[in-house]
Amino acid sequence: MQPPDSERNPGFLIYEVLRLMRRNIGRRIQLTQAQWRALALLSRNQGINQAGLAELLEIRPISLARLIDRLEAAGWVQRKRDPNDRRAVRLYLTDQAGPVLKQMETCLSETRELMLEGVPVAERDRFIETLSTMKNNLIAAELALQDNPLTEDTDDN
Repeated sequence: MQPPDSERNPGFLIYEVLRLMRRNIGRRIQLTQAQWRALALLSRNQGINQAGLAELLEIRPISLARLIDRLEAAGWVQRKRDPNDRRAVRLYLTDQAGPVLKQMETCLSETRELMLEGVPVAERDRFIETLSTMKNNLIAAELALQDNPLTEDTDDN
């Protein structure tokens, strides 16, 4: 019996693997998915503003504000005024976030190994190359759409 088409669709499979990874990680650490994703992205984007982090997380800025409030209350994140724009706030991890980030990294590593169990190294490498190609194709397509004047947002008002 042939599996349903959705189970052979690369986009569906990538989404499902990511969903299952996130769920596995969430069950292993004592943070919500939103919290650990925000901390992970912030660790790679120190000093980002809230709007930028909201965009990376693909959530609304108001939802992020409440999330940052909780992370700040836990002592893991601090807001600092942007020296170039007094209305803007930049986000930084505190030293107290270090142990949490270490726990997250261990959990991510263990989940990655679990996911790749039984997959030969050569296949892993080829898969990563394939995913990189797919990512680059989509980035190029996105840039092409941005360069097309028919698809750009216009502000006629």
